[in-house]
Amino acid sequence: MKNIYLVGGGGHCLSCIDVIQLTKKFSIKGIIDDNKTDFEIKDFQVIGTDSILKSIIADDAFFLITIGQIKTPETRIKIFDKLKELDANLASIISPSSYLSAYSFIDEGTIMMHGSIVNAGSQIGKNCIINTNALIEHNSVIGNHCHISTGAIINGGCRIGEGTFIGSQSVIKEGINIGTNCIVGAGCTVLNDLPDKTIYKN
Repeated sequence: MKNIYLVGGGGHCLSCIDVIQLTKKFSIKGIIDDNKTDFEIKDFQVIGTDSILKSIIADDAFFLITIGQIKTPETRIKIFDKLKELDANLASIISPSSYLSAYSFIDEGTIMMHGSIVNAGSQIGKNCIINTNALIEHNSVIGNHCHISTGAIINGGCRIGEGTFIGSQSVIKEGINIGTNCIVGAGCTVLNDLPDKTIYKN
């Protein structure tokens, strides 16, 4: 199995650990977190802060950002950029209970949680969270650093801009374009395009 380090502790990290272990492809070597230096989560310890990243970069080591994203992607983007500057290998994680079409693609640093579906012709960017039971329908494009939350439905031919958060159980009508750095609240139905930096609530 490949070695992997998780950057960021907390609830999302625990969920990621569960998915990673079920893939049986990675051995978790530890958690890196600036705020929890004396911390343990599901038998895995925080081994240091971001300051140790450079010392543990290796050709056979992978990294995954395991900090959640709701209000802003800023922290996840900052860590992603730092890892890229250090030439770190970023893992893409796909839960065994999810479905990624052979005709679709997910980029580095992205995780597909349990029950998520990415259908044919869709593209998922870097450093995204496709959360539990989220559905990305055919020919949709999800930009970098997005979080498609639990049970959200992105219908066919949609485009979701970089850094956007789509809340739990929200529904995006087919063919809709949502701009960058938007927030769509939980349970919303989006029937029209949204410009950049929109906060949308029903």
